[in-house]
Amino acid sequence: MVNKRKQTLVGEVVGDKMEKTVVVLVTRKIAHPVYGKFVKKSKKYLAHVGTIQPKLGDIVKISAMRPISKRKRWCVSDIIRESVKIG
Repeated sequence: MVNKRKQTLVGEVVGDKMEKTVVVLVTRKIAHPVYGKFVKKSKKYLAHVGTIQPKLGDIVKISAMRPISKRKRWCVSDIIRESVKIG
C-alpha cells in the first residue's frame, strides 16, 4: 500500500508582495554532526495562495502540490497563528 500523505511544513510569511503567492521562511533545528549542538537552518519557499489570505508575519502550514511554476510547488493549507501588530 502506498502512503499518499502530502508533505507539510510550518513557517512564517516573510513576503506577500505578489498576487497569488507568498514567501514562507521555514526554520528547523538540526544536530551538528561533529559537535552535537543544534544549529538553525532556514529556507524560503514560494507558496500558492487560494482562498486563505495570510498576512506578513503569520505562521502558516504549507503542503506539497504539483508544480505551478519554476519555484512554486507548495500551497498554503491553513493559518496556524496570525501576526499581532503592537502600536
